[in-house]
Amino acid sequence: MEIIYWIVFGLIAGSIANFIAPSSQGGIVGSIVLGIIGAIVGGYLGQRFFGAGVTGFNVTSFVVAIGGSLLVLFIGRLLMR
Repeated sequence: MEIIYWIVFGLIAGSIANFIAPSSQGGIVGSIVLGIIGAIVGGYLGQRFFGAGVTGFNVTSFVVAIGGSLLVLFIGRLLMR
């Protein structure tokens, strides 16, 4: 069930990450896909290192998903240069 939360939060987090750091490459769809990947990465890393992953619809999960999305967007943009 956690993977569904990661995907849903990834959609939202990708949209917010695109709003925070807009990109002309990939557009909103690319940011949403990277947001989903970022939420999965953020959920995994958050659970592994901090004991706080994407566990449901709450503030902590939302922050972890957005943080992971921004991290993946940042790394993706570094690799695209």
